[in-house]
Amino acid sequence: MSFDHLSHTMAARFGDAPAIADDNGSFTFNELDSRVGAFAAQLRELGFGRGDVLAVILPNRVELVVAMFAAWRLGGAITPVNPAFTQTEATRQVGDSGAKFAITTGPDAPSGGAPTILVDDMRTETDDAPEPVDVSADDLALLIYTSGSTGRPKGVMLDHANTDAMSRIMGDHIKLTADDHSLLILPLFHVNAIMVSVLAPLRRGARATIAGQFSPSTFFDRVEKARPTYFSAVPTIYSLLVSLPPEVQPDTSSLRFVVCGAAPVSKEILEASAKRFGFNMIEGYGLTEGTCASACNPVDGVQKLGTVGPALPEQTIRIVRPDGTDADVDEPGEVLISGPTVMRGYLGNPEATAKTVIDGWLHTGDVGSLDADGYLKLVDRIKDMIIRGGENIYPKEIESVLAAVDGVLEAAVIGRPDPVLGEVPVAYVVAYPGAQLDEETLREHCRTHLARVKVPVAVHVVEALPKNPVGKISKPALRESDAALAAGNQGN
Repeated sequence: MSFDHLSHTMAARFGDAPAIADDNGSFTFNELDSRVGAFAAQLRELGFGRGDVLAVILPNRVELVVAMFAAWRLGGAITPVNPAFTQTEATRQVGDSGAKFAITTGPDAPSGGAPTILVDDMRTETDDAPEPVDVSADDLALLIYTSGSTGRPKGVMLDHANTDAMSRIMGDHIKLTADDHSLLILPLFHVNAIMVSVLAPLRRGARATIAGQFSPSTFFDRVEKARPTYFSAVPTIYSLLVSLPPEVQPDTSSLRFVVCGAAPVSKEILEASAKRFGFNMIEGYGLTEGTCASACNPVDGVQKLGTVGPALPEQTIRIVRPDGTDADVDEPGEVLISGPTVMRGYLGNPEATAKTVIDGWLHTGDVGSLDADGYLKLVDRIKDMIIRGGENIYPKEIESVLAAVDGVLEAAVIGRPDPVLGEVPVAYVVAYPGAQLDEETLREHCRTHLARVKVPVAVHVVEALPKNPVGKISKPALRESDAALAAGNQGN
């Protein structure tokens, strides 16, 4: 089959138009495909072929994209690995994926135990580029590992039907044309970066610029120089941007819109970002298991603050009660997703797959509700729900109340084990630079706006919240540090 997200297909359509750039250079569609053909020839000589997996352990740079397209040219797949992983972490993913080779930055970089190809040794020219194999819709394309926020990381199998559908649907939804230009700032080991910032624009003949590393102090310099029409980021990045000194007044006129996803964001951060920088911010929602996005507010049209928009085209969202029946309008329940972007399954884990995808419906583990217009409002993760003396408490509700206090930049609420009540809510808050927050005043604010059972037993003002590699607040890490804090207090 011929897919529009493959490099040779795009080169045939867009030729010498600019395609992709990073901190080291830029390439047209023809030049990109030439690099892909050269590296594919090198991989073929090494014995890489259909059904094989290539581990790519690189920071954000164009070679990661070249490696992905080269593996696909030969009928293989890639598993992108966080380059900040230790050898132990890399070995776990590379070993589980069965990767035949690993691309690394140097001999001392983690390789996961696979035979390595150094990035500087990747072939860039050849007279013998292999012809692209005829990949099928169910050929594995990407093996993306979950962050492990709900347990041991699992390999999410995404095939070419998934990647083709997601990049096409997202491109349609955000109305990409050849005049668009994405600025990629999220890590390329995450499916959001691959789908929203690389494949969606490239298949439309648009450009992508890869930022090697995100820095809030230099980010707007890059925006003013590159003049992108959009970028996709996580709430933490927007929090860092709105925390910049007031004298930072960038030119953001090139930006048609910006995307916020990967984790819930407070209404206050959305409003502050839009007011300060003039962002047309569209919030979306999805999972790796759904190939990135399943709901998104429109770029043009009705944008409902506090929702993540309606279901994307070709996808369906249901809200179900614990007994499996459909919830009413505005009634919370588990979010279920169906459509062409639902994963093939978890690699080597049929039990987890069977629990997650049932009769074609992806069970997300998220609690949400649909309004009368079909816009999805997220409530919380089912596993993050706190049960205090038999009362169900959703941390996101408490976090939203805390985020409304002047000076609060981020807030996270977790359940702390309690011998009498089972669990009690505990809050951790980060202040804006220069802001002063009083912990008891924050609790009093919660008493004013929340039922007594939902008021945190403690509010801790901290310098930073733990984050996972994608930038989401890590509730498991926060629970660990809170357990240590609670144990220390008991010992005093």
